[in-house]
Amino acid sequence: MPVGGALRPRASAIGAGQPIYVSLYIYINMHIDVFQTLADPTRRLVIEALRNGEKPVNAIVSQARIHQSGVSRHLRILQDAGFVSMRPDGQRRLYSLRPEPFRQLDAWLAQYRTLWVARLDRFGLALEQQQKGRRDKKQESRA
Repeated sequence: MPVGGALRPRASAIGAGQPIYVSLYIYINMHIDVFQTLADPTRRLVIEALRNGEKPVNAIVSQARIHQSGVSRHLRILQDAGFVSMRPDGQRRLYSLRPEPFRQLDAWLAQYRTLWVARLDRFGLALEQQQKGRRDKKQESRA
C-alpha cells in the first residue's frame, strides 16, 4: 500500500531496462512502516473504534471524539497501510479493520514473545528459589 501520491514511483522509475532487484527495492520502500502507522495515538483510537465491526465515519468520530476531518485523514493513512478497508453503502462509506496486517504483526511479535516467555519463566523460577531459601533460613533460625 503505497504512501500518498507524491511518493509513488513514476512509471519511468520502475520499467524496462532496470534490474528486478532495483524495482523490488523501490516497491518495498514505498510501503508505509507498520509501526510508524500504529505509533500515532489518534490512529490507535480509530482502530479501537473499529474493533467491534464496520462503522461509518460519524460513528468513529463520536466514539474516538476527534473531528471528522482528523478521522478522515487517519482513516486514509490506515487504509493506505492496509489496516482498514472501505465499503461504499449508498452515500455512506463503511470502514472496517482488515485482519492481515494484524496477523503479520502477531507473527513478528511471536518470535519475541517466545524469547520473553522463556526469560520470564527463568526469572519466576529464580524468584521461587530465592523465596524458598528465605523460608528455609527462617525455619532454621527458629529451631
